[in-house]
Amino acid sequence: MNIEQLYTGCLAQGAYYIESEGEVAIIDPLRETQQYINKAKAENSKIKYVFETHFHADFVSGHIDLAKKTGATIVFGPNAKTDYDIHEAKDNEIFKLGKITIKVLHTPGHTLESATYLLIDENGKEHAIFSGDTLFLGDVGRPDLAIKSDLTKEDLAGMLFDSLRNKIMTLADDVIVYPAHGAGSACGKNLSKETVGILGDQKRTNYALRADMTRGEFIKEVLDGIAPPPQYFAKNAMMNKSGYSTFESVLEKGNVPLSPEEFEALANHDSALVLDVRHQDDFVKAHIPNAIFIGLDGQFAPWVGALITDIKQPVLLVVPEGRSQEAVTRLSRVGYDNTLGYLHGGIEAWQKSGRDTETLQSIPAKILESKIDDEGTNILDVRKDGEFISSHIENAQHLSLDFINENMNEIDKNKTYHIHCAGGYRSVIAASILKARGFRNLVNVEGGFAAIKETNIPLTDYVCPSTL
Repeated sequence: MNIEQLYTGCLAQGAYYIESEGEVAIIDPLRETQQYINKAKAENSKIKYVFETHFHADFVSGHIDLAKKTGATIVFGPNAKTDYDIHEAKDNEIFKLGKITIKVLHTPGHTLESATYLLIDENGKEHAIFSGDTLFLGDVGRPDLAIKSDLTKEDLAGMLFDSLRNKIMTLADDVIVYPAHGAGSACGKNLSKETVGILGDQKRTNYALRADMTRGEFIKEVLDGIAPPPQYFAKNAMMNKSGYSTFESVLEKGNVPLSPEEFEALANHDSALVLDVRHQDDFVKAHIPNAIFIGLDGQFAPWVGALITDIKQPVLLVVPEGRSQEAVTRLSRVGYDNTLGYLHGGIEAWQKSGRDTETLQSIPAKILESKIDDEGTNILDVRKDGEFISSHIENAQHLSLDFINENMNEIDKNKTYHIHCAGGYRSVIAASILKARGFRNLVNVEGGFAAIKETNIPLTDYVCPSTL
């Protein structure tokens, strides 16, 4: 028996490759499926099943393409209804894979079809669970994504309470937990940086698994502090239910080099969004007017999903040398399949063609320190709510990047804003969006709050009520 976690940091997502006696199961695969096929081929094995723990909302899964290419059976839990062929498993249904067994545990709560897959080894021992978004390390899945007219988030939270108590916590403490996500995912609020754990540890340390917790306490605590889901979640879930274009066709269409003339023509006539995915320092120095920055070297795909509201938006890419395929691939993971091509030769080719570029004013935190007491020095903090509450510059205005599109009316185009985040990535994203919407008086603070804390700029720190 061989179990491998194939973890993708940008999505904070874990797919799984399970092999026994030449038979393979893939759990929650990524959109690009060739990696699984190549791995099975190298081991002279055959992919027999593609197990999905639920309809994912934070990424487009590769289950449909993988099944088409290999003949594998797609398995979902009870209540899963799709526009393509699947095996809708029953609760406690058994699947044989070589010498091991995979048992379906229906664990609704995160979604109605959520399933946890219990792996029973060749000796009959319950070895591991693949818990999807039902159980994370340090947290459980958010129960607010499958709300219907007759079903509230409180109803789903109650289902999740029952699933955890009746299906998960009854298992032995030494069972290994393989979750679908780790820290950085928006599918929970308190996920651990660890990506593999032991069930007994979770019973002792995970707030949602407290033995003395009542149903009411669970519902209150699991719903407390959940931010609204990113706008792309519902769209990705629908693609996973209904189907999508093949990854290869998306890559063929999008990974196309374009001359500055071709690039400009598409931008002008197809209303395409120019998405600059280089490092933020490169964007600051020179970028195409009205381009939006979201760098590949940050949480690229989730920020695209959160901030580009039209999932069918035509996209033109400005990429670092040799990374066009990576950019198209990572866009497709969250359902942005309408890439039209990338600027061949990059920003240098654009400039050599005589076309205009713009810069973004950017200053070190030390310069901000010298200006902090000046009248008219407005600070715009674009970190998340919890980051801002923990500590922030005195009198700073807070506008979380997650919801900048909805809350842009809270800032004044006639004022100059010094924008910062934690380290300098999100502030440039925010500034690029604001610039594209007509805000011109913007100054990026290099190094973000980490650099600000090294100065004497006055800060306001959170004081825990229990210490008052």
